[in-house]
Amino acid sequence: MRRLLITGGAGFIGVNFVHYWLAQHPADRVVVLDALTYAGNPASLQAAADNPRYRFVCGNICDQGLVEQLMREEGIDTMVHFAAESHVDRSITGPDAFIETNVVGTHSLLKAAKAVWLDASVVWPDHVLFHHVSTDEVYGSLTVEAPAFTEQTAYAPNSPYAASKAASDHLVRAYHHTYGMPVTTSNCSNNYGPYQFPEKLIPLMLVNALQGKALPIYGDGRNVRDWLYVDDHCRGIELVMAKGRHGETYNIGGNNEWHNIDIVQLLCRLLDGCFAADAELARRFPQAPAAMGQSTEQLITYVTDRPGHDRRYAINADKARQELGYVPQETFESGIRKTLAWYLDNEVWWRGIMDGSYRCEDE
Repeated sequence: MRRLLITGGAGFIGVNFVHYWLAQHPADRVVVLDALTYAGNPASLQAAADNPRYRFVCGNICDQGLVEQLMREEGIDTMVHFAAESHVDRSITGPDAFIETNVVGTHSLLKAAKAVWLDASVVWPDHVLFHHVSTDEVYGSLTVEAPAFTEQTAYAPNSPYAASKAASDHLVRAYHHTYGMPVTTSNCSNNYGPYQFPEKLIPLMLVNALQGKALPIYGDGRNVRDWLYVDDHCRGIELVMAKGRHGETYNIGGNNEWHNIDIVQLLCRLLDGCFAADAELARRFPQAPAAMGQSTEQLITYVTDRPGHDRRYAINADKARQELGYVPQETFESGIRKTLAWYLDNEVWWRGIMDGSYRCEDE
C-alpha cells in the first residue's frame, strides 16, 4: 500500500493520473495538492470526490511548511510531482512564473521530502520515492534527419519553460546524488487526451472549431511533435515507479510523430465526420462550419511563428521498453477519436475552465 501526494493533480496529466491510480490501485491513499491556477480545475476530480481514499488540498508547492505538514499528517511515502507552468507561449511573455513554480517549487518539494523522509527520526518505509515528471523539451530541437532523444541526449532548452524544467530535473538529480533521496524522473513527449486545457494544440483546435473561430497555425505548420495519449503516459509513470532504478531518467514517448498542420487537418476531417453523423451537433454548435455543411479546414489560419519555436521533438523510449516493459497501448487513431468524443461530450467542462471559474477560495 502506498500513500501518494500528487502535486498538480487538478491539471491535465495530473488529473488523469489520479483517476488512473485510484482505479488501478484500490488499496492506496491519494492526496492531491494543487493551487488551482488558470489550468487547474477541481471539476475534473469530481469523480474521485466521494472516494474515501482521496483527499484534495488547495495549496502552493512553494509552501514547504504545508507540504511537510501534509506528508506527516498523511504518512506520505510517495510524491508524484506534476505541478508546473507548462505553456511555452506564456513562458515567453511571462517567464517569472515558470521560474517560481518549476524551479523554486520543485526545490521546495525536495526540501520538504528531505526533511520528512531523510532528516527526521521517524523510520519510513523502504519504498519512499520522489517521482519527477518532466518533458522532452529540455533536450532542445531536432533536425528532420536526427535520431530521437535518448536519456543521454545533452540538455539544450530553447524556451524559458524548457529551461525551467531542465533546472528542476537537475535539482532532482542533485538531491539523489548529494543526499541519497530516492528519486526517479520521466521525460515525456506531447500528451493529449481528456481534461487538457484549451490552450494546447489539440484541444484549442477542437474548441475553436466548435465555436467557428480561427485555427491558428504557427509558421508553415511543419513543426513535428511526438504525440502520447495521456493514459499511456500514466502507465509509463506507473512502471517507472514500480521498476525504475533510483536516480535514473526514463523517456516515455508515443512513437507517433506528426507535423502540426497534419494534426489540425486530421481533426478538421474527423470533426466534419462527427457532424455529418450526428445532426444534434449542429444544434449544439451552430457557429461551427460543419454545422452549415462546410469544411472545418476553412478556419485554418497561418500566423507569425513564435520566437525560438523548436522544429522537431521525438522520443526514443527504448530504455523504458527494455527495462520496464513500457509499450503504448493506444494507437493515434484510437486515442484521437477518444479525445474528440470526450470534448464533444464535455462542453460544460471546457467552457467552465476557459472562463476562469475555478480558483482556491482564498485567491
